[in-house]
Amino acid sequence: MLNNDFTIPVALSGRHVHLSREHVDALFGPGYELNWLSDLSQPGQYACQETIEVLGPKRSITKVRVLGPVRSATQVELSTTDGVVLGINLPTRDSGDVKGTPGAFLIGPKGAVKLQEGCIVAARHIHTTPEDAARFAVTDKQKVWVQVSGPRGLVFSDVLVRVSKDFATELHLDLDEGNAASIKNGDRVQILKNICNDLCELKHCGISSTLNAGQAQPYCQFTSEGRTIR
Repeated sequence: MLNNDFTIPVALSGRHVHLSREHVDALFGPGYELNWLSDLSQPGQYACQETIEVLGPKRSITKVRVLGPVRSATQVELSTTDGVVLGINLPTRDSGDVKGTPGAFLIGPKGAVKLQEGCIVAARHIHTTPEDAARFAVTDKQKVWVQVSGPRGLVFSDVLVRVSKDFATELHLDLDEGNAASIKNGDRVQILKNICNDLCELKHCGISSTLNAGQAQPYCQFTSEGRTIR
């Protein structure tokens, strides 16, 4: 049972690309301006009418949505499944951390770009306002767990918290993660700051104090010997 005081909505992110001004010009023509299609849940972010093709070593994926506004560097956000289709071993990175990541060919209606780096699987993360961060007692760059209820319920670890007055509070997952948990846009999930205190039947067992917040190995020898995570 979720504690609604600590739940936030989910926003699932399909494959998309953020383009630099240079690459907008190369793909759509010099001076081209991207056309608004619909607003996204995060303030100031929007889907564009434009799409491009992403070509990897094995095959390509067409109709990859361009998101606006224009950024300082091009970034292609894909799922692990997309990487298998393209033949690219995609690393999981925080948005903007593209140094040393794989590239791909980007194909638009007016030209193509050989992207040297910038293809990633975006690490799952929470956007939150300062007010909600204070209510949840979390801080910027902290890592937490997130619990999903339901018939395919699970706990996501290593969820990065990002705090800004410019954000709307929500959890961002890619489609692979959403499908694994059978969740959809707008479903609510619960933030867990301490998995031992929040989920385990054993309280203050002597092991919980050694685990860092958001650590990815929450299970101990007691849970593996028949005691369960609720």
